[in-house]
Amino acid sequence: MTGLLLLLIFIGGLALNIPIAFALAISTVGVLFIQNIIPVDLVVQTYFTSADSFPLLAVPFFILAGDIMIYGGISKRLVNFSTKMVGNVSGALGIVTVFACMIFAAISGSAIATVAAIGGIMIPAMVKEGYEVGFAASLASTSGSLGPVIPPSISFILYGIISGVSITDMFIAGIIPGIVIGLCLMIFVYIVSKKYKFGTIQSKVTMKEKWEAFNEAKWSLLIPIIILGGIYGGFFTPTEAAVITCDYGLIIGIFVYKEINAKQLWQIFRKSAITVGSICILLGAATALGKILTIENIPQLIAQTITDISTNPIVVLIIINVFLLIVGMFIDVTPALILLTPLLLPVAKTVGVSPVHFGIVMVFNLVIGMSTPPIGVNMFVASKISNIGVEKMFKWLYPCIGVLIIALATITFIPQLSTFLPSLR
Repeated sequence: MTGLLLLLIFIGGLALNIPIAFALAISTVGVLFIQNIIPVDLVVQTYFTSADSFPLLAVPFFILAGDIMIYGGISKRLVNFSTKMVGNVSGALGIVTVFACMIFAAISGSAIATVAAIGGIMIPAMVKEGYEVGFAASLASTSGSLGPVIPPSISFILYGIISGVSITDMFIAGIIPGIVIGLCLMIFVYIVSKKYKFGTIQSKVTMKEKWEAFNEAKWSLLIPIIILGGIYGGFFTPTEAAVITCDYGLIIGIFVYKEINAKQLWQIFRKSAITVGSICILLGAATALGKILTIENIPQLIAQTITDISTNPIVVLIIINVFLLIVGMFIDVTPALILLTPLLLPVAKTVGVSPVHFGIVMVFNLVIGMSTPPIGVNMFVASKISNIGVEKMFKWLYPCIGVLIIALATITFIPQLSTFLPSLR
């Protein structure tokens, strides 16, 4: 009864166009007043204690780092380096888009930041080279899905905090799946470009040009090495890595590339603060709701319902994948992750699925939704950059999403892709 009441109030709030964080809070407080499960003041305490977490400090700093990379000229140097490295193969600029997103993802940890930073440069470049604008926008949108999968990842940090899984393990686990996703998109770009004659074959890139591009981007390329090397080498935690990334990015942007001034610095901090504030409000509301769900044993009921259908891990993962793909179409990654992890993780554990593997599958599932109608944020960012309506992306957006689903199936049913590297620790 409690779960149904929560759901009805929550859906009613969304139907009235109330923001998700406030809809969650209203549904929580509303149920408490109706059924008096726990004292209301305990919910207020939960709002504050939900943010009292040292690992959670990594989230605002990685968000800040992503904004610093965009304003500091780091992203455009990474794109230039990627272009020279890929060379003159068919569909080169499309492949460069994916490759540059992979590198930028190893810095920002955010899908939106990845689409904005790389798409803002590569979409106009692809259109100029003869790619259909809908294809260019769709590719940039779906390539942004690499942001939360390739470490460091804001979504992995949140999942680790909620589930109790080591954030370092999650970071390590995301490396191979991220490469798999990138390769799938690159193969798709190559095949489509061959068939539709997208892009012009560039002249062969000389070793001198490659060296010059590397030399210009060397300070940018050091960032993922510092982050991942420091974490995996045991020199600092993911939270400390986030702070170091911000410091390093500011030094490079201000003193080396000289593209960040005082006015831009204010814009960077303001933009990041707004994003972080919204996440904290959402985290508090979802944590309070999760407390009620736990008290009412709703996660156990959901686990029992699914395992009554089947206890085969493959069948259970298919059911969860379909459910998450649908959820991702309507709810953003962060609220969905905070809300659903306590509900679905016990189900995965019941049938013997590794929590690390499940975290990779869950995050990637929800990230795909960022490129799908009706509310895919990546889709809207790419649409705005390319100056076309979202409907003009559909021709190529759905094939790109199909490629992501193929990658998702590969990652889901070959768990070793996620668990191999963490098992070496």
